[in-house]
Amino acid sequence: MNKSFKYLPQGKRKKILLICDDIRVHSGVATIAREMVLNTAQHFNWVNVGGAIKHQQKGQRFDLSKDTDTNTGLNDSSVHLYPVEGYGDVNLIRQLIKSEKPDAIMLVTDPRYFEWLFQIENEIRKDIPIIYLNIWDDYPAPLYNKAFYESCDALLAISKQTKLINELVLGDKAKRKVIEYVPHGLNHNIYKPIEDWDEKLIDFKNKLFNNQEKDFVLFFNSRNIRRKQIPDTMLAFKYFLDKLPKEKADKCCFILHTEIVNEHGTDLDAVRKILFSDYPNAIRFSTGKISPQELNYLYNIADAQILLTSNEGWGLTLTESILAGTPIIANVTGGMQDQMGFEDEDGNWFEPTPSIPSNHTGRYKKHGNWAFPVYPSNRSIQGSPRTPYIWDDRCTAEDACEQIQNLYQLGREKRKELGLQGRDWAINKVGFTGKRMGDRVINAIDKLFDTWTPREKYELINVTKLEEDKINHEFLY
Repeated sequence: MNKSFKYLPQGKRKKILLICDDIRVHSGVATIAREMVLNTAQHFNWVNVGGAIKHQQKGQRFDLSKDTDTNTGLNDSSVHLYPVEGYGDVNLIRQLIKSEKPDAIMLVTDPRYFEWLFQIENEIRKDIPIIYLNIWDDYPAPLYNKAFYESCDALLAISKQTKLINELVLGDKAKRKVIEYVPHGLNHNIYKPIEDWDEKLIDFKNKLFNNQEKDFVLFFNSRNIRRKQIPDTMLAFKYFLDKLPKEKADKCCFILHTEIVNEHGTDLDAVRKILFSDYPNAIRFSTGKISPQELNYLYNIADAQILLTSNEGWGLTLTESILAGTPIIANVTGGMQDQMGFEDEDGNWFEPTPSIPSNHTGRYKKHGNWAFPVYPSNRSIQGSPRTPYIWDDRCTAEDACEQIQNLYQLGREKRKELGLQGRDWAINKVGFTGKRMGDRVINAIDKLFDTWTPREKYELINVTKLEEDKINHEFLY
C-alpha cells in the first residue's frame, strides 16, 4: 500500500454517494471520477450511481472493491456500483440514502442533468451535504446556475476560472460554502514519454503509417461536436501544408482520434475530401476504441496535440498530452488556460480576478514552453434554453497555422525537450496527477465535514403582498 495515502480503516471512513457516469466506462467524466475514487479509496468508501449510457445492467449492484484493491495496493477498499439509465431519479436516491446510509452526495457533470435532485435538496441537506465537482463554467457569469450552486454545500472547481465564477455567482453566500480548486489529474504512469527506440512503439507506428516515415505528426483527440472546431483545425493544417514544399508536406500527417460523422458535429471525411485533394495521405482517422496504453502511443508518435475548442471546462486530452511529454497547441479559453502555465507580471501562475477573469485577450504573454497558445480573435454569445448564454471564443485557422509552423520549425528533439518540461511542471509543480487530485478531494471534503451543519428542518419566510400589476424580477444581462 502507498504509505503517502491518508489512510483510514474501512469502518472509520465516510461514505460518499457518487452520481455521475459509470466509472467503468471511458468518458471524460468517468475517467476523472474513476481516478478520484482510486486515489481516495483509502479515505472514503464510495457508492457510484453510474449512468450516462443505455445500461443493460440497471437494477443490479456490483462490488468493485477487489478491482480497486488491485489498482491501489489496498486490501480493504469499499467501492460499489449501481448502474442506471440516465442519471437516476428521486425514488432511487431516496432508496439508496435509506439503504446505503451515505454521509454525503457528490455530483460530477452538468447540474442540469440533476434538476430532479435539486428539487429535493431541502429534504437531503437536513441530513447530509451535497458536493458538486463543477466541470464547466464560462462567462458571462452564469447566474442561471445560481440555484444549483446555492443548493450545494461544497463546490469543487476544476479550473481557476470556474472557481472564480462560482464565487461571483454566489456573492455573499460563497462565504458559507466550501469552494476549492480541484483540477483534473490522471495516472502519469499510463500517460508517459516512451523512447523512440521502444520496439512496441515502433511496431505500433509502422502499422499506423504502413512503414512510411513521417517528419511531423499533428494529433487531435476529442469528440466530433461543433464547439471542438474540428473543420477549422483541419483548415489550419491545410494552410500549414500549403506553406511547405510538396516533398516535405507529403511527410506530414494529421491524426484525428474521433468519430468521422456525428449529428452534433459534422462529416469530417467530406471536409477531408474538399480540403486535402492535393494531399491524399495527410489525414488519418482513428475511430476504434483503444486502450489508454495505445492512446499513449499516439501521444508519443505525435509532435503536438491541437485543441481549438471555442469553450472548454478543462480539456482532459491536453492533460494526457502534457503527461506524455507532447507539446500542445490550444485556444486560450476556459480551463485550457490553466494547462498552458500563463504567468502574471510577478511570475506567478495566472490567477483570475473579477477585473481580469480570463487571459483570452493575451494580457499575459509568458507561458509554459510546452504550450503554443492561439488567442481568440472574437467572442460571441451562444446558448440554448437550458444554458441561455455562454461566451464562444473563436480563433482563426490562420493563427493556428502559425503555431503549427512554429512547432514544426523547432525540430523533433527540441519539441521533445519542451514536452518533457511540460510533464515535469504538471507532475511536480502544479499536480495534474491522480494522486494530487485525490489529495485535493480529500482535503476539500474533510473541510466540509469539519464545518458543515445540517440544514434547518424548517424555514421562516416573510411574505409581502405585491402591488397590483407589478412584477419583481432581476435583470441579469
